[in-house]
Amino acid sequence: MARALSHLTVICSAAALSACSFSMDSLWPSLTGDSPSAATTVASKAGKVIPIAPSQGERRNQPVVGATAPPALGTTNFVPPTVTPGQTTGTFVGQKTNLLRGELQRMRQQIRQQNSTLQGIRGETGRHSLAYHSAIASINSRLQVGTTPGNPYMVNQWNIAQSGLSSIDRDVSQMNSLANAVAGTSTMSAYLLETTRAAYGLSGAVEADHRQLAILEDEVNRTVVLIDRLLNELSEDINRQTAYVAAERSNLTALSLAIKNGESLGNSLANRAYATAAPIAATGSRNSSAASTAGRRPLVVIRFDRPNVSYQQALYTAVNRVLQRRPQAGFDLIAVATGQGSAAQVTVASNKSKRNAETVLRSLSEMGLPLQRVRLSAITSADAKSNEVHLYVR
Repeated sequence: MARALSHLTVICSAAALSACSFSMDSLWPSLTGDSPSAATTVASKAGKVIPIAPSQGERRNQPVVGATAPPALGTTNFVPPTVTPGQTTGTFVGQKTNLLRGELQRMRQQIRQQNSTLQGIRGETGRHSLAYHSAIASINSRLQVGTTPGNPYMVNQWNIAQSGLSSIDRDVSQMNSLANAVAGTSTMSAYLLETTRAAYGLSGAVEADHRQLAILEDEVNRTVVLIDRLLNELSEDINRQTAYVAAERSNLTALSLAIKNGESLGNSLANRAYATAAPIAATGSRNSSAASTAGRRPLVVIRFDRPNVSYQQALYTAVNRVLQRRPQAGFDLIAVATGQGSAAQVTVASNKSKRNAETVLRSLSEMGLPLQRVRLSAITSADAKSNEVHLYVR
């Protein structure tokens, strides 16, 4: 009955278009009960059978639906070096330095544990992704050659694929939990750095105490940089995996309909606009000159003139209002370093301002703003009394 209705639909459509000046035979293939040959054929006006070579999509063996390659995970192994041992000086400052050194050792051990957790999650994500794509490939290989509607074997493979994608989603949740833990370690490292610098002002120190404090300060600084890199790479992994899982869920929905019909349909239309749209702007280099700000008023100015500047709520509110009016807006994020002081001081300020901009960029990413919408750059300003980060609408 369904086949008869299908034939009736084709006949009615042809009758409705009979007034057209071109032959319908050139558009519609003949509907016969003959088994299809290796090459597809179409009947021409002269009655000759013209073979049509298989398309590129028909010739390829790769899966069609849900076959997007999984995003690459970071590969950095964040293992901090051992802490330089100190010597006992018998002074109060020396005792304070030993306590701070012990805190650094415990913090670095915590980083090692967090790094071990990260590498374990990455390994699990790779295995879950392999299982997911194996199931998808099995489904598509049958869809491409043709199968019965609602094939139980393919339904079982779809359930396996859904389970694999859910496992990847749980891996993303573990990454989020790890990111929160690393953020706590980052706060500890900033406090340890400030405490170490404050120890220089304690009275009763000998030269050996200040030498050990200098070594300790350098090692704490390197630890701060290591934690920042860990947070940045972890944030990028989370963003890529989250977008990947969301896209593949849409593809699984389309794939379930293909299994129901017994024929391949293609990727989800929900991902079509995102996949074909040109990027709004490429992410700029941190070392490149800043985008021209002449005649432009910054949307947000964040002054890092004190520790623990609370800017997230104001930043979110401002960006949210812009996106409500202009959903496809892009942004320029500029690290502004103070140009006051000696050349060494300007260099230190420039490095700090870039780290501040990276922190703001990470906040924007965590708020859900795609990183390809943000162009990052840096400048030095003699008018700035403290390091600042400016956000412009593009």
